[in-house]
Amino acid sequence: MKELQFDAFDSPIGTVLLATDGERLCALDFGDCEQRMMKLLQRHYGSVDLVPTSNPAGFSDRVRAYFAGDYHSLDAIPVSTGGTDFQQRVWKELRSIRPGTTTTYRDLAIRLGKPTACRAVGAANALNPVGIVLPCHRVIGTDASLTGYAGGLERKRWLLQHERAILDLRA
Repeated sequence: MKELQFDAFDSPIGTVLLATDGERLCALDFGDCEQRMMKLLQRHYGSVDLVPTSNPAGFSDRVRAYFAGDYHSLDAIPVSTGGTDFQQRVWKELRSIRPGTTTTYRDLAIRLGKPTACRAVGAANALNPVGIVLPCHRVIGTDASLTGYAGGLERKRWLLQHERAILDLRA
């Protein structure tokens, strides 16, 4: 059984759940998405034991700093995501999307050299185990619509507005 350090804390968009192996962030999700988080952790590690830990590896403080307006506080957090090679490529590319900006699923697929893989990019985003740190919320529909955020579209809208992304926030 894999032992992971676990923290839960309040944020402006609900309780944040965070799991780490002590060195890398393994999961970041929301309180009402705990089953999803556990499913992704089990897919990566098998059985897991979450050990309550205050601010593991300082990651909780970095996420709090993001919510306080320090958009770059998450940039250097190391992650352990598991996933296929393609998913890992998508998740790595997410980190190149600067705060306050967005890209589309299509553009992300093109950047990965897979211009017809829009749906695969969307599927990878849906399985992102460390939301916000790997900012899948910055990926929107070609028509600027808010689509596909596991934490809910209201959270996606809040995150983009928090980062002051300039766009027509249609849902």
